Amino acid sequence: MPSVTFVLPDGERREVNVLKGASAMSGAVQSGITGIVAECGGSCACATCHVYVDPSCEGLLPERGTLEDELLDAVAADRRPNSRLSCQIVVTPELDGRLTLHVPETQ
Repeated sequence: MPSVTFVLPDGERREVNVLKGASAMSGAVQSGITGIVAECGGSCACATCHVYVDPSCEGLLPERGTLEDELLDAVAADRRPNSRLSCQIVVTPELDGRLTLHVPETQ
């Protein structure tokens, strides 16, 4: 299983295993990552799985889709150029150990 690192608002780093082809959000929820609320269960409808992609990883992900981009306008924390919804990040073997996502203070 590929691993993804989540950095919590207090700076704690948590590495979680995510099933290949699953979303980073599902891995976070299954691993109890605090701050990933995921109210809609990953259907790209609530923006409560907002994360900041570490600058070193931005080139690893495909561009965000239109719906994700629109929902990011409604996030509780500041929207930044590296903001993504973790439900829209599909974890692939190529991301194993390379993807770091920062959890904002609020969702």
